[in-house]
Amino acid sequence: MKNSAQENRAVGLTQELASFVSKTSYRDVAPEVIRRARGFILDGLGVIVAGSTERGSRIVQDYVRRMHGAGEATVVGAGFAAPAAKAALVNGVSGHAMDYDDTQLSTSKESVYGLLTHPTTPVLAAVLAVGEREGISGKEMLLAYILGVEVECRVADAIDPRHYQSGFHSTATIGGLGAAMAIGKILRLREDALLRTLGLAASMASGLRENFGTMTKPLHAGRSAENGITAAELAAAGFTSAVNIIEAPRGFFNAMAGGGDASKIAGRLGNPYFMIEPGVSIKPYPSGSLSHPAQDVILDLAKRHDLRPDDIESVVVGTNSNVPNALIYPMPQTALEGKFSIPFCMAIAIAERKAGIAQFTDRKVRDAKIVELMKRVTLVVDPELEALGYDQVRSRVRVTLKDGRVVEGRADVARGHPEKPMSWDELGEKFRDCCALVPEIRAEEAIGIVADLDKLKSIAPLIRALGGTPKAAKRPGKRKWSPARRK
Repeated sequence: MKNSAQENRAVGLTQELASFVSKTSYRDVAPEVIRRARGFILDGLGVIVAGSTERGSRIVQDYVRRMHGAGEATVVGAGFAAPAAKAALVNGVSGHAMDYDDTQLSTSKESVYGLLTHPTTPVLAAVLAVGEREGISGKEMLLAYILGVEVECRVADAIDPRHYQSGFHSTATIGGLGAAMAIGKILRLREDALLRTLGLAASMASGLRENFGTMTKPLHAGRSAENGITAAELAAAGFTSAVNIIEAPRGFFNAMAGGGDASKIAGRLGNPYFMIEPGVSIKPYPSGSLSHPAQDVILDLAKRHDLRPDDIESVVVGTNSNVPNALIYPMPQTALEGKFSIPFCMAIAIAERKAGIAQFTDRKVRDAKIVELMKRVTLVVDPELEALGYDQVRSRVRVTLKDGRVVEGRADVARGHPEKPMSWDELGEKFRDCCALVPEIRAEEAIGIVADLDKLKSIAPLIRALGGTPKAAKRPGKRKWSPARRK
């Protein structure tokens, strides 16, 4: 039984989130947070561009294209505009379609690395769409993105891990809360409206991990972005909801996970920002993040020892017990399944010495030589690594060769993790690789714009570099969403 002091503390969680978003201005955010945010935004834009070419993204593009509505925001890589919420839906799907978007870390060993959220895609897809419609500045874009990611990451970090382990996909369920707060900031909602925005977004939250390896997983990110916009715009118009949705007995934490740790939110918002500590990891490979340390190891071993498929007797990948719970395909049949398959990730790395966009295709997953090599790969729980906790995806790879030699290596984190950060130049290379799939994108121009995003009076040049023709952004300072100014 909670005492009255505990009750009063718990009741304030939703209020604390809304108050933080309402009161934080651009000048309150440290330069290092701004610097990191620019990198995450560049990375997020790149994976949206690349993902727009995926079949699942094309299906959603066609679905939205058939709808009637104002062309308010650019659908990246598709050559048309749509109502802001629907543009966010499509761009959110694209951003997660290749499973190439960034990953939130955890603040404690009890939490599980990679099983929290992909923080950028839902927030960025929403901010890009509404930002284009509203004609916001670069500073407004940065602030909305930073606040949305902070709320998303803190809530995901605080919810009981049972949320994910029981089957909810956190990007689907919690990404919408971050997107909602980002849009609330753009629309200049007052604190009471932000409380209602959270109540709405929490009730829209859904998404199940059984859909990993299918087109529905990226749909989760798109729906989060769309729901965030819908929640903020309904609240702006006066729509009502519960105002204690995070901590209420029948609210988000209890209903979705049986509880949460209030201390991971209370007093911690922006103190420091989650982007700084524990951080966000950028993906070096377009696959499930829990495979990445092992991919780093196998690529290094393959190059250092000149490993060839015909040389391999067996490959054993040891890690903690949460990894098999997410990398669920021992013999994948599609590229989407291959993104969640240790055997495929190991086999393709040995065969091609690469693990980029070109490697994760249906054709390569089904290639007879790759299939044969996958049969020699085993994923096991390593007792030593299991005992170290789940905050990192510590992975050990042991390769036994047919001539009897054994080569092995271990990695606790992968390239792109805050302990092994990518430089701006490396982020630029990943961005260029992503944009090569869509010739209409002006990659070099976009890189330069994001580097100086805080100097833009309007994000219109960025939208144009991404292939759009922003109408709203030609009228900076004029807000199209009038209820935001009234509520």
